[in-house]
Amino acid sequence: MARILITSALPYINGIKHLGNLVGSQLPADLYARYMRQRGHEVMFICATDEHGTPAELAAAKTGEGVAEYCARMHDVQADLANGFRLSFDHYGRSSSARNHAITQHLAEKLAENGLIHEVSEKQVYSNADGRFLPDRYIEGTCPNCGYDRARGDQCENCTKQLDPTDLIDPRSAISGSTDLEVRETKHLYLRQSVLKDKIDAWIDSQDGWPVLTTSIAKKWLHDGDGLQDRGITRDLNWGIPVTKGGATWPGMEGKVFYVWFDAPIEYIAATAEWADAHGKSDADWERWWRTDKGADDVRYVQFMGKDNVPFHTLSFPATLMGSGEPWKLVDYIKSFNYLNYDGGQFSTSQGRGVFMDQALEILPADYWRWWLLSHAPENSDSEFTWENFQASVNKDLADVLGNFVSRVTKFCRSKFGEAVPEGGENGPQETALIDELSTRIRAYEGHMEAMEVRKAASELRAIWVAGNEYLQSAAPWSTFKEDPDRAAAQVRLALNLIRIYAVLSRPFIPDAADTLMAAMQTGDDSWPDDVATALTALPAGHAFTVPDVTFRKIADEEREAWEAQFAGTRS
Repeated sequence: MARILITSALPYINGIKHLGNLVGSQLPADLYARYMRQRGHEVMFICATDEHGTPAELAAAKTGEGVAEYCARMHDVQADLANGFRLSFDHYGRSSSARNHAITQHLAEKLAENGLIHEVSEKQVYSNADGRFLPDRYIEGTCPNCGYDRARGDQCENCTKQLDPTDLIDPRSAISGSTDLEVRETKHLYLRQSVLKDKIDAWIDSQDGWPVLTTSIAKKWLHDGDGLQDRGITRDLNWGIPVTKGGATWPGMEGKVFYVWFDAPIEYIAATAEWADAHGKSDADWERWWRTDKGADDVRYVQFMGKDNVPFHTLSFPATLMGSGEPWKLVDYIKSFNYLNYDGGQFSTSQGRGVFMDQALEILPADYWRWWLLSHAPENSDSEFTWENFQASVNKDLADVLGNFVSRVTKFCRSKFGEAVPEGGENGPQETALIDELSTRIRAYEGHMEAMEVRKAASELRAIWVAGNEYLQSAAPWSTFKEDPDRAAAQVRLALNLIRIYAVLSRPFIPDAADTLMAAMQTGDDSWPDDVATALTALPAGHAFTVPDVTFRKIADEEREAWEAQFAGTRS
């Protein structure tokens, strides 16, 4: 039994996440966690809401709530939606937790002790009307390059030119619209990542088999241009983790907090500590996952994230842990994803474009979405959600292949043999050939799941479902029954047992349907089909079952057309 630590990139607190966010980290992480648990491994699956930074303050201001109250409410909303999609976190924490405050402040102090923090004076734009320094992205104006009048202080979205706030023509606050801006000097703490460049580079080189997407992004940041740069880890904000040293305010850092991208990855550790607190466990229980001097040296740590998060997880977070000089567990494998686009454009939280998690669950149960998203996961390139493709995939894969098999087998058995596994007959050449095919395909499925090849795993699982349908069509027990009822009984007995196997194999992808099928087969035997021939005898003759309701219903053209129209604009 292995010990596997799994973390998903933290969803940001400022609103409900769309399906692109879901498939970029949390959902494939859940797939892997569920599979590894089924194979008998000890799993710790951690996620949390990312609650600090200017966007959280602005989102709270729009609702009229205090930022702490807003974050608490939205954490509950996101946790409920995660449960709705059956994301099996061991703990779903909060980056604003007391644990994250303490661990973040501790790591900053250790970095300072090791000479890896230095103070930098820099000039930033201050809004007198807002009474605060403005992050670059919260300054708007006219782009000097293309004339676009809503360019941000870091980049023009129209022509993509990189900008500084002082480059903008007629700059204004994106918060209040005020043009009463001035440039002031302020001091911030910087993490000296450049000092650790060679060490991080060697560590990345030592990793075996990381996805090309992950390593190419990390190497680009390490070697392009001037290479890995030092990074500010503080901000002039009210909401966040206070910058302290020795339990008191860090001299010169009054009124500042740690930068959200410094504290957010640390929440992986903190959330595991929160898990221990929530379950009445000791520090030793969470430290065995994170401290190599406390037992974490035998843990395999896997991270899941979208490609935009890769630089922080391959460079900045490792720099924090390495630089502390303490025996923290570093990631062993980073599974990164490209983007899921929406119907010819991009999903966008800020613009309200696409299908969001709450809306999806109002339309159809979680398994429909889980199957489509995972079977179309944007692993090697961006992928695109279209309603036509969604309808086709649900109708063909879930309804016509899996659902149809279950329905035909159980209804036929009920009509000819009753609601119990029939006696009589032995396996013949057709059954032997099916067992051989299933044995080969299940081993391939296991290989893809262990390698986190999500789309390949989904394709192999579908092929396993298809194999059962092809056997049923070829064996044709409804025809066999007329001349050889015993032979038909053997065929149906195998097919009923195959439903149990399908439930077990499919659970990581479609957990609710798997539970429904197990309940219909009236069994709690969820043992993995290591030996297919043996697994096909798990439900013996005489074992009772029930005919389930429709496992998956088809999506009608009228429904698809209505949804296309409903989601053609943007969410308010």
